[in-house]
Amino acid sequence: MKLQLIAIATIIILLHNLRVTNADLSSDADALIQFASMVPHVRKLNWNSTIPICTSWVGITCNDEGTRVVAIHLPGHGLFGQIPSNSIGKIDSLRILSLRSNFLNGSLPSDISSLPSLQFLYLQNNKFSGQIPTNLSTELSILDFSFNYFSGPIPQTLNNLTRLTSLNLQFNSFSGPVPELNLTRLRLLNVSHNALNGPIPATLQKFPVSSFSGNSLLCGPPLTQCSSLTPHYSPSLPVRPNKHSKKLGIGVILAIVIGGVLLLVLLAVLLFCFLKKKKNKDNVGELTVKAVPPGKNEKSDDFGSGVQAAEKNKLVFFEGSSYNFDLEDLLRASAEVLGKGSYGTAYKAILDEGTTVVVKRVREVGVAKKDFDQHMEFVGQIGRHPNIVPLCAYYYSKDEKLLVYEYMITGSLDALLHGHRGVGRTPLDWETRVKILLGAAKGILHIHLEGGAKFTHGNIKSSNILLTADFNSCVSDLGLAPLMNFPSTKPRYIGYYAPEVIETRKFTHKSDVYSFGVLLLELLTGKSPLPTFGNHDDVVDLPRWVRSVVREEWTAEVFDEELMRYPHVEEEIVQMLQVGLACVARVPDMRPSMDDIVKMIVDLRSSDSSEHRASSDDNRSKGSNVQTP
Repeated sequence: MKLQLIAIATIIILLHNLRVTNADLSSDADALIQFASMVPHVRKLNWNSTIPICTSWVGITCNDEGTRVVAIHLPGHGLFGQIPSNSIGKIDSLRILSLRSNFLNGSLPSDISSLPSLQFLYLQNNKFSGQIPTNLSTELSILDFSFNYFSGPIPQTLNNLTRLTSLNLQFNSFSGPVPELNLTRLRLLNVSHNALNGPIPATLQKFPVSSFSGNSLLCGPPLTQCSSLTPHYSPSLPVRPNKHSKKLGIGVILAIVIGGVLLLVLLAVLLFCFLKKKKNKDNVGELTVKAVPPGKNEKSDDFGSGVQAAEKNKLVFFEGSSYNFDLEDLLRASAEVLGKGSYGTAYKAILDEGTTVVVKRVREVGVAKKDFDQHMEFVGQIGRHPNIVPLCAYYYSKDEKLLVYEYMITGSLDALLHGHRGVGRTPLDWETRVKILLGAAKGILHIHLEGGAKFTHGNIKSSNILLTADFNSCVSDLGLAPLMNFPSTKPRYIGYYAPEVIETRKFTHKSDVYSFGVLLLELLTGKSPLPTFGNHDDVVDLPRWVRSVVREEWTAEVFDEELMRYPHVEEEIVQMLQVGLACVARVPDMRPSMDDIVKMIVDLRSSDSSEHRASSDDNRSKGSNVQTP
């Protein structure tokens, strides 16, 4: 009888928990439908109760158990108006909210900013106004309010966000001093182009000039030194006139009038000369690069220098693109060099309306315009995949070829893995590395399946794997290899190329597999197969080095020391090493296909116990160096 009572009690508890779980997911769905019904949107949302919320609703991600909504991604969906209270703010399990690049306005509801689980908040490129809420979630890791109309002071309460790694407030209307922020995890700060004044706090002087530029009344390192004459905002005091002011004023006014007339005449002459000179030029205005990466001493070239005036509006957008700028807008944008790769130079360009894109100026294109157009159309169709960086538009002329991509602020795997190895680095844990590998493998598999047997990527490397805020990886530079002349670089500098590619200069699916294998070994070992800048003596033939260490049975010596912090995944790491070695087999036919590789990684993950996975997640949650969605 006692056992029967225990069993009945257990069943009642289970039923109660199930009912609570359903109620939680149901309340999340109600909150989302409330939001969609009150916020006009250009792109259609398929949010309705007839289809599963966790697997079918646009932009919605649930937890692994499918019991709560944890992420909302609606960038560029044409959302208008204000965010209503008691809608999204009721989803207390929400960790990621991305509403960037819309037309939302008004103040941010307090029930959203204070969501207890919120870690990533992306609201850039909207029309929000008012002050920064003081009740922001203390779990926040990334906060991006850039390119809005927020005003008032930057609150000291940001010091409560002890987990914050990225704070972006550029291009708003913030005023007053920059608060002293003692945030030990903060890696990215940008308060540029506001109305801030006064000295920069000592705790923030480690950040670059670009973090504070566009605030004319800011001073102190890394800007110009402050002086006793540094202006501060203060109420104006009345001026008491004296008996000589009238006589003095007449002379001063007369001098000002004469000087002003002469100045206007001079400006008119200069303007006339400038316009006449500009009219006689053959090409449209050139965009000047604003910044050069550290270590690069060469003069930066402008990516619009070869654009012809007769073709200034012939920027070809792909179907489905939400951008509405033209080539002149692109050439007027402020830009900085992101890097120089095998096929050209990449620039980060910020347009007048706040839109940020990446412009790639490709060189050594070996095909005519007609073939280029046909190829780009094909690439645009293949590139519609969550693990491929979207190609938005392109431009072709005799002297200039430009490709426009979506900007991913988190950057590349290469920068994440090798960019900072000193004190203060957040280790890249095993769970994250596997997620990156699986995403890249799926992207390459899609290219192989959709492109056919003769279509390859041809340039797979860690700098071409770009990352979203939650570490989903996207393959960039899709479709460029067939257009380019093969580089004349010495083979020992081409660490990702398969041996047969260096000999025959022909790319295949199997050569892509080899390059992916090198990428996999790079993630396992922490070693780059390419030389560091300015040092060509540390080049590692990564596959050969790994084989030599494994041959001597020193397997543990192969792995990145950061991975040794997770001993419970050692067996899984060794299994992944075997996948990598299979990919870099010298004989192409002995390498697996990308389809096989994806299955091997998925099977390897499914064999891992949930206990181990949770342990790794706990370690990762202690610190994150993520920068954007």
